[in-house]
Amino acid sequence: MTETTENLEHAEHAHASGNKKLALLIAILALVLAITETLSKSYQTEVILKHQEAANLWSFFQAKSVRGNAAQLAKQQLTLLGNPKDERISAAVAKLDDAIAHYDSDEKSGEGKKELSHKARAAEHEAHAYMEKYEKMEMAAGMLQVAIVLASATIITGVAVLAYLSMGIGVVALAFIGAGLFGAIV
Repeated sequence: MTETTENLEHAEHAHASGNKKLALLIAILALVLAITETLSKSYQTEVILKHQEAANLWSFFQAKSVRGNAAQLAKQQLTLLGNPKDERISAAVAKLDDAIAHYDSDEKSGEGKKELSHKARAAEHEAHAYMEKYEKMEMAAGMLQVAIVLASATIITGVAVLAYLSMGIGVVALAFIGAGLFGAIV
């Protein structure tokens, strides 16, 4: 009878030890999940901010286009209706030419249509890069959630294959996290 009791105690100890390891695996997966979710939300916020920045820049670009078109129309009217020999008309046309050139490109302020277009495209590119990072983190988060469920199911069912599957999915999730963290932004 003592041998049977001793074997039961060893089995219970082994089972308890296995449950502790699974509990540790679940805790690690949950920690990585929490970090991944935090990074994911951060990337999602960056996507929104970069899209907003691009939209603002395109709005500014449109305003410059409207002003440039208005200056171009004013120049055409002066040219058609004004006396080209009149110095005031010539000066006004030259001033409008300067304004038109300023609206098209202004390297000094960086607020010409050419510069604004470049900045808006760069913001759109950054938004796309952050979106890729966000999507990778979301994939990793989903995988980690599945891995936690599988590790928990191992405790309930005692099927060790689920624990190994959980660890495998966790490793794949880590690869997605790495791709999300170290993917290029620019």
